[in-house]
Amino acid sequence: MKPKNLSKKIRRLEARLQKGAKKLAKLKQKLEAAATADAAKKRRKSAGRVGEARKKVPQVQAAAVERPGAAKKVKRKLNLTPERRAQLAAAMKARWAAKRAAAQASTQDTSIEPGFTSEQASQPQ
Repeated sequence: MKPKNLSKKIRRLEARLQKGAKKLAKLKQKLEAAATADAAKKRRKSAGRVGEARKKVPQVQAAAVERPGAAKKVKRKLNLTPERRAQLAAAMKARWAAKRAAAQASTQDTSIEPGFTSEQASQPQ
């Protein structure tokens, strides 16, 4: 390949790389600006929530809310139909019952003496 053509190719490649670097820098700047805007938005929202909580909470508990490390997350009220609420309540009750049954079964298993089998318990003495 002729040196003139090589130098042209090199020049074009350098120009393309420079454009890519500029584009990359611009995109990074946009990303950083979006991240700072998002953080500012979250700060404004949390400050609003703390303000709302302070209005609702008695003055004694307001001091606990103002501390940044101990700020509690405000619970969102779910918009549920009465049927769905009943369905969820039944599911949770079933889950809790199963959990209690499993806990009770595990405590009964540990109460049996080691080396004691169920066949020995069923045989009369």
